[in-house]
Amino acid sequence: MSNAPAPLPALTLVVGPEELLAERAVAAARRAVRAVDPDADVHDLAPGTLQSGMLDELTSPSLFAERRLLILRAAQDLSQPVLGEVEALVKNVPEDVCVLLVHAGGAKGKALADTAKKAGAVVVDCSEVKKAGDKLTFIAGEFRAAGRRVGQDTARALLDAVGGDLRELAAACSQLCADTTGAIDADEVRRYYAGRADVTSFHVADLALEGRTPEALERLRWALACGAEPVMVVGALANSLRGLAKLGSAPRGLSQGDLARQLGMPPWKVDSLRRQLRGWTPDGMARALTAVAAADAAVKGGAVSTAYALERALVDIGAARRDG
Repeated sequence: MSNAPAPLPALTLVVGPEELLAERAVAAARRAVRAVDPDADVHDLAPGTLQSGMLDELTSPSLFAERRLLILRAAQDLSQPVLGEVEALVKNVPEDVCVLLVHAGGAKGKALADTAKKAGAVVVDCSEVKKAGDKLTFIAGEFRAAGRRVGQDTARALLDAVGGDLRELAAACSQLCADTTGAIDADEVRRYYAGRADVTSFHVADLALEGRTPEALERLRWALACGAEPVMVVGALANSLRGLAKLGSAPRGLSQGDLARQLGMPPWKVDSLRRQLRGWTPDGMARALTAVAAADAAVKGGAVSTAYALERALVDIGAARRDG
């Protein structure tokens, strides 16, 4: 059986707005063409640099028969007469030339994307990753590619800590793999991001709203010892409770995307709040908000012990959730 690398397709269409995925597709194409021919010519062209007649020059037969890769960026922004030349090229790609079109998707320049598909282009889908579940799958894939495995709880802890931007998630996965050894669990992720006061405070709030009062108290003491400001903890509690209240009063039957837009928060946060909402009643939320307001007054009013005021709030929130 031959171990020779597979040749890059003559025509590839990288389509969609997710820039990280598009960049990776381009990098993979570069590696693939260089694996077949280390001396391959690679031309990375943006619409502003592509002039009429340039494609004929770049794709004309070579005396040395070297392989060439043409990367045409932002293909949706091409204008005539260059657009006509690109359309002619994708319909008839010369031998020893590989063309990779990068297209943001959408209506602009759609005719060129359709032409590439009809010409038999290999399509790389770079659609925006919106659903929390898909982002959790992405996180697991990043760790798996690095030779590490993580559970669902760990992936969710990282999503909660970093947010939903794929580029930031990829960087966080890479950093965790570089800086840790052995198993990476949810507690490891939280310890790693302990220096980010906003993450620490919101983790306290998440535990409290889920009814895990003993764990919330433990995390609060640890957070305060690490320098988290009491006012930030109160702010996280208030923000999370307001999010629960907004979700609880939202219309039923909306998709996750529509619900996220209506509530003004990312889809992954909606998914997290849905889990926390179970077990809460409107009366319970009202009692919890009262407890947070009391803690806010105590913290800002210079209470003798801000730590005690926060602990009291967490206990009261737990009772509000339990007793309604």
